[in-house]
Amino acid sequence: MRLLSLIFLAVLAVPARGEEIRVLSGGAARAFVEPLAATFPGHAVKLEYQPMGKLVRSLAGGYRADMVIVTSEVLPQLERDGRVAALGGKPVARVGIGVAVNEKAPLPDISTPEALKRTLLAARSVVYIDPKTGTSGKHVAEVFERLGIAAEMRGKSTLGQGGYVTEPVGRGEIELGIHQISEILPVKGVRLAGPLPPELQKYTVYVAAPVLDSQKRPAVDAFIAHLSAPEARARLAASGYTPPE
Repeated sequence: MRLLSLIFLAVLAVPARGEEIRVLSGGAARAFVEPLAATFPGHAVKLEYQPMGKLVRSLAGGYRADMVIVTSEVLPQLERDGRVAALGGKPVARVGIGVAVNEKAPLPDISTPEALKRTLLAARSVVYIDPKTGTSGKHVAEVFERLGIAAEMRGKSTLGQGGYVTEPVGRGEIELGIHQISEILPVKGVRLAGPLPPELQKYTVYVAAPVLDSQKRPAVDAFIAHLSAPEARARLAASGYTPPE
């Protein structure tokens, strides 16, 4: 009887794992969200990643999530659609766009707009995310227009549809990749040549926001606080992000 009592007390002493919260996030937030989700105490976090365009459509189609991590550009649309509360988002990270090359290739000069233009024109092939689905892809297309090389780039560009779109660069199938830096650093076989020149750079701010009809608001609020805590800043830097300004 005493042994059974001790076992019962030991079971009570083990902290119960709280309810699961479902998080729908933009793919470029993966490298910093995943490790922080793994260290979030008290609750399990189920993560799914989608490009911004698909994410918005998923929510409109009835996808059930407790919170979202989206770009500051997409957040107003979700507020208008009644998916998240107005002014209910919390900025948690910022990331710029960079250029990726194969790990065995020499680093190209992309230090100025003119240098980037020469590098792009000399490249045999380029990959970036489809502007219809990904935030950085829309900006890349605008950069090509600003540099006056949109027509030349059209014939040698591959449009990725999500995930780590620079993976073909690591496999040696495509020469250059242009994507958010946090989506370049984890990719096998590639290295970061550098960020876009300051004159052409675009920083994306990621915002965490509770979904309006979630029944798990206290757990969601706690997770958002965990993502934006001072301790999270080291993870931001290691994954290619900076704290939001």
